[in-house]
Amino acid sequence: MAEEKKKRKVRKKWIILGSIVVILVVFRLMLPYIVLKYVNKTLSELKEYYGHVDDIDIALYRGAYIIREIRLDKRMEKAGKQDTIPFFHSTEIDLSVEWNAIFKGAIVGEIYVNNPRLNFVKGKHKDEDLRADTADFRDLINDLMPLSINRFEISNGQIHFIDQGSNPKVDIAMKEIEVLATNLTNVNDSNKLLPAHMEASAKAYGGNIKLLVDFDALNKVPTFDLNTKVTGVNMVHLNDFFKAYGNFDVKKGRFGLYTEFAAKDGKFNGYVKPIIKDLDVVQWNKEEGNVGQILWETVVGSVAEVFQNQKEEQLATKIPIKGSFDAPETAMWDAISYVLRNAFINALKPSIDNSINISNAAAAEDNRTFLQKVFGKEKPAGEAVEEKDKKDKEKRKEEKKKKD
Repeated sequence: MAEEKKKRKVRKKWIILGSIVVILVVFRLMLPYIVLKYVNKTLSELKEYYGHVDDIDIALYRGAYIIREIRLDKRMEKAGKQDTIPFFHSTEIDLSVEWNAIFKGAIVGEIYVNNPRLNFVKGKHKDEDLRADTADFRDLINDLMPLSINRFEISNGQIHFIDQGSNPKVDIAMKEIEVLATNLTNVNDSNKLLPAHMEASAKAYGGNIKLLVDFDALNKVPTFDLNTKVTGVNMVHLNDFFKAYGNFDVKKGRFGLYTEFAAKDGKFNGYVKPIIKDLDVVQWNKEEGNVGQILWETVVGSVAEVFQNQKEEQLATKIPIKGSFDAPETAMWDAISYVLRNAFINALKPSIDNSINISNAAAAEDNRTFLQKVFGKEKPAGEAVEEKDKKDKEKRKEEKKKKD
């Protein structure tokens, strides 16, 4: 009798254990459908967008789920009717727990986005902002990834600017975009002023784009040190853009752009340095345009020729931009002085100047006159701040000596 009771207890335990296993297996099989329904429901509740996901895979062993073929279309009116235009698409988005951070006492997530395409589509009206600029996906990301994101990666991305209302139609793009952002939640090196780091690269019309930035992602006030360079862009491939917005096109030319910016305590300092080499503006003929177009092409070509450094065949300037985020200041006279300097004195170097960093994010003003800026020695950005700091240190040393 005792043995029979014992057998029944063992049998009962196995039945319970087997039931649990069956329930877990069924739950595991049903989980992708549950998550898929939740994600599509979340996407359907977006106000300005229509979204859909084709499939979702679950990887429990690494705490991840993979979204397959996600699409977001913008809702808009066209000829008085509701319509949608493609805004975002990705073949795969992998959302997972970052296991390396767990060993450091933090439970955070990472996101990997494969083959994304993002379209910024300009509205028909001149006073209408790009619709994409008004979108805020923070709530959507929080719904899809409840953990704080510490690592973010993009592979083989594309960004397009599209204006279907221009003549000719414009579709310019950056392709082969690679992005890696790490330590967004300050899991590592939390004592550093700029603990997070991001590197990005892309290709555009035969040229290369590279971006490096160190920043504090948790600081509500923008705090960063950034530099970017664009090299070797073939301007001929941008002729639709030039025709649509500048009413001219080019026969040849290579475009480069170099920029540095740093921001701290609500203030920022930096510059943008565009450089065009071997520029040749196409002359309109009677068959291609009217008299106004011919005159405009002549003016553009002549101005470019006059202000081009003849030795380097380079048209360039450097535009300092600084101030606070509420009241940015663009030094246009400085920009003009750099055009003249490049044309008639010394060609600007096609490179990053390495003159801006987090220590001179709030650099003092350059009080030189316009002629001094053109004909004098170029004053590196932040030099005034460094000189002031040096004088202050010397003054403190002298005061300390007197006290001693």
